Amino acid sequence: MKNIVVGIDFSQNSENALRHAVALALKSNAIVHVVWVKTPTASTKLDVSNEDEMMQKANERLNEMVKWARAEAPKAQIQPVILEGKAYVKLTQYAANLPEGILVVGSHGASGFEEMFIGSNTMKVVGVTKVPVLIIGHQVNVKRDLTKILVPIDMSFETLQKIKPAANFATLFSAKISLLGLCDPKYPDERHTIGVQLNHAAGMCDVANVRYDAATLEVNGDIPTAVVDWAKKEDVNLIVIMREDEDDITSFWLGSTTRQLMNQAPMPLLVIPNVMHSPIA
Repeated sequence: MKNIVVGIDFSQNSENALRHAVALALKSNAIVHVVWVKTPTASTKLDVSNEDEMMQKANERLNEMVKWARAEAPKAQIQPVILEGKAYVKLTQYAANLPEGILVVGSHGASGFEEMFIGSNTMKVVGVTKVPVLIIGHQVNVKRDLTKILVPIDMSFETLQKIKPAANFATLFSAKISLLGLCDPKYPDERHTIGVQLNHAAGMCDVANVRYDAATLEVNGDIPTAVVDWAKKEDVNLIVIMREDEDDITSFWLGSTTRQLMNQAPMPLLVIPNVMHSPIA
């Protein structure tokens, strides 16, 4: 990890995301890019009447946040960046052009009808990103130590792509990885495949020289709720998941496990974009 791109819109959520980005930079010595995107609605959000006033106010607030970040991490490189366009497009493009980059964004979460609404910039970032995205909910406390990382393991080939980034975080924070195999009780043969997957994941943790444990969990359909309940019970600090890539983009926005986990998880999520997508027979 060499570059941390944190999206700022001057909300409390994005300020909390910046605090986490700085905490990550203190462990990784990565450069922090504090990015504000000038959008068509930016003047309304900043409560100004014209573009000159908007840019002046945006620069002032961005510099205040960078000044705070530099005081918190005096040895880290903190860079203010202003872009223009659609926020999720510019953020993901900027991060994709940096070596070993990661995006950090804040998220309100949602419930009820809002879970099916696609207006969230955070969800759009997750949908198009080419780099991992660390999603920080508004309720997540930066002062809580990262000690346990949950990595759900399923039947897909790409599920093992989560191990390397999870191991990187575990190394930085001296944390333990919990490998959780997800089994459907309606298909007993799955247990063997999940066991093979867990063995592969454990071997990758051994190579990375990180602490880990492994368990299986029978899930009757509602995977997001089962994973979040298990994470709460085990006092997990971070969940690492794969982004779902579906052929039907409507299904992706409205019904994905990724979206449901974003809305339900009270702890940060690290979302890894897929390199390839294929099930294991």
